[in-house]
Amino acid sequence: MLKIIDKYILKRYLVTFSVMLLMFIPIGIVIDVSEKVNRMIENKVPFKEIALYYLDFTIYFANLLFPIFLFLSVIWFTSKLANNTEIIAILSSGISFSRFMRPYIIGATIISVFALIMSIFLVPSASAGFKSFRYKYLIGNGQNEVRDNSDVFRQISKDEYIFVSNFQEVNQTAYNFSMEKFEGDQLKYKLIANRIKWNPKEKNYTLFNYTKRKVGAMGDIIETAERKDTVFNFDLEDLTPVVYIAETLPLNELHKFIDKEKARGSSNINTYLVVLYKKYSIPVSAFILTIIAVAVSAMKRRGGMGANLAIGIVLAFAFVFLDKVFGVLAEKSTAPPLLAVWTPNIVFGILALYLLRNAKR
Repeated sequence: MLKIIDKYILKRYLVTFSVMLLMFIPIGIVIDVSEKVNRMIENKVPFKEIALYYLDFTIYFANLLFPIFLFLSVIWFTSKLANNTEIIAILSSGISFSRFMRPYIIGATIISVFALIMSIFLVPSASAGFKSFRYKYLIGNGQNEVRDNSDVFRQISKDEYIFVSNFQEVNQTAYNFSMEKFEGDQLKYKLIANRIKWNPKEKNYTLFNYTKRKVGAMGDIIETAERKDTVFNFDLEDLTPVVYIAETLPLNELHKFIDKEKARGSSNINTYLVVLYKKYSIPVSAFILTIIAVAVSAMKRRGGMGANLAIGIVLAFAFVFLDKVFGVLAEKSTAPPLLAVWTPNIVFGILALYLLRNAKR
């Protein structure tokens, strides 16, 4: 008897969540297409790149919004069970509320593992494709967004600094490159180029419209070239915008990158740590939101499913709001990133225990 009920609830859990994703992702794609179709036509974007962009778009936003989809889907089908008095029948047969929760916890485990695998293996590459497409093809307001988010100014050693703008992951090229070297307070040389391109086979860089100015006591020496291949003591990741690079690195590379930035004393280290910690906090939220959703919707209410969904939407957006607020707080202040990222889970975890305790009664 119990196995039949477990299979029934688990099936409804997974199917409803999948349907919720399949319903809302196409809506998101349609809205995105309607906003960007004019820019795509003006820039003559190849259909293949558009198709790849929306594949990346699907993975990126499914990962970003999966807590909301999961929460609403659990409330939806649990409310239906409650309205059909199926939950009353199950609990009246002598099954405890904790035992009733078992298939939900199994479902949350499956979803959490799937979300963790996605965030480690699929989301980084999807994020790179999604962002590089926007950086490459957006015009008008889009270019303002690129300008605000893609300029990189970074100290690569004790006395060397680099600057680039508008980095493109697709062709591994950055624009408006400059590099300055100092001795104390004195500038020794400044190197500029319209473009800098990474060559993965040769493991070097190509500079286009290159100019190097060496500052000397008796006069400056200027060297120019239309194209110059050279080697630098910085990595390709150093040319990439702050959040951009953190979101596009696989887990093992992200750990190495963070260690390297810590050794450099990077001022952006909190931003990288937020991305890292969210890879683990989001899957855990599946358990917390599942417990809250069941506790809220297992009771039959006068308002029916509408009342449960209204409560669920408020709680879901409260969770997302807290997640965003504490994420920004960690990036822009001295708040510990680990605590900031996990605060929404801690707050809603306490709420889940409270609601579960009342539901059992």
